[in-house]
Amino acid sequence: MEETYEPQSWKEWFAAHGPKLLLCARLWTRCQSDAEDVVQEAFVRYWRHQRQLPGDPQALLITSIRRTAVDLARRDSRRVRREEKSDGALEERDGIFDPPALEKTERTREIEAALERLPPEQREVLALKIWNELTFEQVGETLGLSPNTAASRYRYALAALRKELTPLHHG
Repeated sequence: MEETYEPQSWKEWFAAHGPKLLLCARLWTRCQSDAEDVVQEAFVRYWRHQRQLPGDPQALLITSIRRTAVDLARRDSRRVRREEKSDGALEERDGIFDPPALEKTERTREIEAALERLPPEQREVLALKIWNELTFEQVGETLGLSPNTAASRYRYALAALRKELTPLHHG
C-alpha cells in the first residue's frame, strides 16, 4: 500500500526522512561528507522536479541518491586514485555507520566490520529493507532486481550476519 505524503514544507519532510536517506547514501559513497552532498543533490532535484511523479517518494529518492552517488564516484574516481597514490592511502576511510557524537562499543565495531564484509549487493538490500523500510518490490525497483532476488539477497545477508555475530558457546 502506497503512502501519500502531504508535507507542510520540504524542511519537515527532510527532517523526517533525511537520516534514513543518509544511511543509504553512505552505502554508495566513500565518506560522510560525500554522502551528505549526494543526499542534498538528490533531494533538491527530487523536490524541484520529481515530487509530482507517481510512486513512493522515499523509493524515488533512494533511486536518485544511488544514481547521484554513482555519478559522483565516476567523476571522482581518477582524482581519488591520484590522491591515494600520492598519500600512500594514509587517509582512513570513514565507517559506514559512524554516528558523529557516539562512542563506538566493541559490539558496534563487530557489527560494522561484519556489515563491511558482506557483498555490496547484500549490504545495500539490507540497508534499504531495514533502515528505509522498503518492501522487496520497492528494493527491487530501486536496484533493478526482481523482488525475489532482493528477498534472497536479504536472507543471505541476515544469515551471514547471524553466523558471524552469534558467539560460539561451548560447554
